[in-house]
Amino acid sequence: MIRRALLLSALLATASAPALADLAMAKKYNCTSCHTVDKKLVGPAYQEVAKKYAGQKDAEATLAASIKKGSTGKWGPVPMPPNAAVPDGDIASLAKWIAGGAK
Repeated sequence: MIRRALLLSALLATASAPALADLAMAKKYNCTSCHTVDKKLVGPAYQEVAKKYAGQKDAEATLAASIKKGSTGKWGPVPMPPNAAVPDGDIASLAKWIAGGAK
């Protein structure tokens, strides 16, 4: 009985926890079609994005908005398309991962 309760508690905690972003999540949402961790592709490298926003207290919110709504002109003439179909929790996780240097 106690084992079942512990298992149920663990499952519920896992289900409600936001996903931790990593390169696999970036690949899942096709972010890696334009970005890599350490080299410019079509868009900037995640590490360059982290450097640009380093020390800004609203960095994660700014990145999340750019991921969700897209952006133009922040990194040159190529616009970033919006990703409105990506769940907000995953967008927040991706923004946190990118702001942290995509480690």
